[in-house]
Amino acid sequence: MFDSKMEHVCRLDYQLAEPEIIGPVGEGLRIITPIAGGEVSGLRLNGKICPTGADWALIRRDGVVVIDVRATLETNDGALIQLTYTGRGDLGEGGYESFLRGDPVPVTELQIVPVMQCAHPDYLWLDRPQFVGVGAADLANLKVSYDIYKLS
Repeated sequence: MFDSKMEHVCRLDYQLAEPEIIGPVGEGLRIITPIAGGEVSGLRLNGKICPTGADWALIRRDGVVVIDVRATLETNDGALIQLTYTGRGDLGEGGYESFLRGDPVPVTELQIVPVMQCAHPDYLWLDRPQFVGVGAADLANLKVSYDIYKLS
């Protein structure tokens, strides 16, 4: 048995732009949601979420949201960090159909696996550990938040 601990690294608070709904495709409903900006806050990582990147999400017919995000973070001291992650959210049974009808659909828990890369010497540590994140979305206000943890 492994003894693993989690260390809170930061909180990500996104502001999103209006989603681009590609529509139903073979796997489900494709939606691209651009990132409008946001904030990074934590003991080891602080700065902003740059208004670049997006979530190339897929809502499966069973109500599961497949998350696929690429973003850029800029620390308070000017370092740029590439952030990518995949993960899952759950709209519940009937979530796919509700979304298609335009009904408000809460996403109460998101689970992600972030990967960060940075060339700045003070942030090289970001490229070594495995991170996990949990969060929630407020789609009515185009906001998403995650708490990011480092496994050790």
